[in-house]
Order: sequence, then structure tokens, then C-alpha cells
Amino acid sequence: MNKEELVELIKKGFLDISKLKLLLSDMNIVDIAEVFEELDREQIIQMFRILPKAIASDIFAYVDIEHQQTIIEALTDSEIGEIMNKLFVDDAVDFIEEMPANVVRRVLKNVRPEKRKQINQILQYPDDSAGSIMTTEFVDLREDEKVREAFDTIRTIGLNKETIYTCYVIRRDRMLVGVITAKDLLLARPSNRIGDIMDTNIVFAYTTDDREAIADLFQKYGLLAMPVVDKERRLVGIITVDDIVDVIVEESTEDIEKMAAIVPLDESYLKTGILQHAKNRFLWMLILMLSATITGTIISSFEDGLMALPILMAFIPMLMNTGGIAGSQSSTLIVRGIAVGEIALGDILLILWKELRVGMLCGLGLGLVNFIRVFIMNNNDWKLCLTITLSLFCTILMAKTVGSILPIFAKRLKIDPAIMSAPLLTTIVDAVSLIIYFSVAKLILGL
Repeated sequence: MNKEELVELIKKGFLDISKLKLLLSDMNIVDIAEVFEELDREQIIQMFRILPKAIASDIFAYVDIEHQQTIIEALTDSEIGEIMNKLFVDDAVDFIEEMPANVVRRVLKNVRPEKRKQINQILQYPDDSAGSIMTTEFVDLREDEKVREAFDTIRTIGLNKETIYTCYVIRRDRMLVGVITAKDLLLARPSNRIGDIMDTNIVFAYTTDDREAIADLFQKYGLLAMPVVDKERRLVGIITVDDIVDVIVEESTEDIEKMAAIVPLDESYLKTGILQHAKNRFLWMLILMLSATITGTIISSFEDGLMALPILMAFIPMLMNTGGIAGSQSSTLIVRGIAVGEIALGDILLILWKELRVGMLCGLGLGLVNFIRVFIMNNNDWKLCLTITLSLFCTILMAKTVGSILPIFAKRLKIDPAIMSAPLLTTIVDAVSLIIYFSVAKLILGL
């Protein structure tokens, strides 16, 4: 049975609980969690109470935050404690960070003291740090353990750990000295010493490291998990790949919003109110509107020339739009290259040289097409054709140059490069393209 059919059964008042549990046992927990999105409040509560206790906490971790609150508010204190104590620490922290204060107090009151301490520890780290997305539930081993003893340790404590595929070797002072995978353990002899087969070339993060930089390391080294250490290099937690996927999605979404001149949203599009949407967009719209004063001033300064040859006005939108597109293309590629680590600050000359050549090719191609078009439509006026074509060529070169340099300039100033991709780029390209256009018109047409 798929989730759509299950939703239909629940909405029709399907009350055969034993059969419903049987249907749920054949479904993936993520699919079950998505069913909650289609139900009303009473159905959500009823559905959650029907879930087998063995998988209820796992499903709760995947349920939408709004529905999580609905579920928690309907549970008794003992039921809350049972759910929260089974959640992995990082999932519990994600839930608590989104809840109102009264719900947080009730939840923490019913969590085991040890787990409450772990949750409070992670909540103290900055939002964008490695410490804020780590979990403290991992398997640690000792150097002097034998492989057979390591398996006994994993069997004893592994059930409630985030992952057992990568284990971490520490000393008695919790100093991280190595990592070892389940594959290494399975292929080793039972009598082998952990310290002799562990990997001492460790890729790790400090608790204060930026989480976006951690995502880059996961991609670079193809990691499933990464240890997190404090300033003394004592192991305090691990970050798993599922949390990094969430970071990548959040950072990509934030960059897209900034490139569109929108203040990043704290919630999803549909859950954000219209006033908040308007507030997030208004500032940049205001800046862009006021920046149009510059282009207006430039046009006004060439008013006599436009009155003498009004046909020039018809080509202004084409020049500004083409320049904007050319600049945005370069800017988007550079921002993306910086984000994924393909482009460094020292590559600026290589980038500039490449974009200049790309701009020349695009400018020549578009210029040729434009020359023919203007020549046919304007009674073979070759001076006007040359003015428009040369202006277009220079505008594309300028836009490609500005679009490629601005993100790197922003990165050097420790500003998010995505911010430069829309507002500032648009203002510069529009203004300079007009200056180029009117300067070429004066030179060729003698206005």
C-alpha cells in the first residue's frame, strides 16, 4: 500500500487498528512521516498513538515541525519522555530549537538528566558551527582493545548510537587518536589490536568550525561521518552525512534567495506570512528602485541627443537587458564555483581572462546578428548599426568582467558573494551600459 491509499483509509475513518499496524509495518518510516502532512489535528494524534512503539520515535524525527508540536502537546509527560529519550541527540536539538518556551520546558522536564545535559551542551554552540549539528551518540574504542573486544563493545552500546559503521579510537583522556570502520574490523583477525589497524590520518572538525566548511570536507573526502573535537582535541561528538545534506540544502536555499535580492526565509515559503515575505523583499526592492535614479540621471544628461535622434531610445532596453543577462551568467558561475571550492581568490586573473574571451565571442556573435537586424529595419543606416553593435559588444565585455570580479571581491572582503549577484551587479551594469551607449553615439553620430 502506498501513502496516498493509507491517507484515504484514515480520512474515511478506518478503525481496524491491528490491520492498520500491519499496513504500517510494510512502509518506510519516511513515507509514514509524510502521511501526517495530509491529516488534520485529531487524525495526527490518533495516527501517532497507533504507531508501534519500536518505530514511533524514528518516525517522529521525520515529521514536519508543526505536526511534531501537535503530537507533543497531545502526549502525557511519560509518553513525551519515552519519545524524547529514544531520539538521537541531534534530532532532539533540532526539535527543541523550533519549539516555543512552554513546550521546551515540558520536554526537558521529562528527558533523562544525562540526555538533558547533552542537549543543553549542543544548544550552547553558535547556529552555524559544527557543534550545533553534531551528536554525542557514537561508538568509541580504546587502542589496546582487541578486535573481538571491539565487537562486544559495539553489540553492547551500538543499538542507541547514530552510526556504528565508523568508530573512533580515543585515549583515557578522550583524546582522539584514530578512526576505524566496520569493514576494517570485519576483515581483521579477532586477536588484532585496535591501535595497530586504526587509521591515524583523521579528518576532523573543531566545535567552532563553520558548518558550510564542514560540508565541503564531507564532499572532498567522501565521508559518512566526521569526528568533532574541542580545543584540546578531545572527542566530543560526530557529524553524520544526513545532517550535512540538510546543511547543503539550507545553504543553497539561502544563496538562491540572496541572489534573487531576498532576505533569507527562516521557514518554508508556504509557512511564511505575507507580511514577512513583503518585509524580506521590500528593502532590496527599495535599494534597486532608488539606484534607478543613477540611470535616470544618465539618460537625462543625454536628453538633447535623444531629442535629435529619438530612435536611440528604442535600443536602451535591449542593451541594459543583454548586459544584465551577461553579468548574471558570469556572476552565477563564479558564486557557484566559490561555493563548491572550485574557485579560489587567487584565481581572479585566470577568471578575468576567461570571461573576457567568452565576452568577446558572445559580443561578436550577438553584434553581428544585431547589425543585420538594425541595418534592415532602419533603412540601411550603417552609422546607427555601428553605434548599436559597438555599444552592445562593449556592454557585454563590461558585464562579463564586472559579473566575474564582484563575487571574488566580496569574498575577499568576507561578504557573502551571493549578495553581489543581483542588486549591486544590476546597478553597475545598467549605469555603465548607458554611459557606453551614449559615449559611442556621440563619437559615431556626432550628437
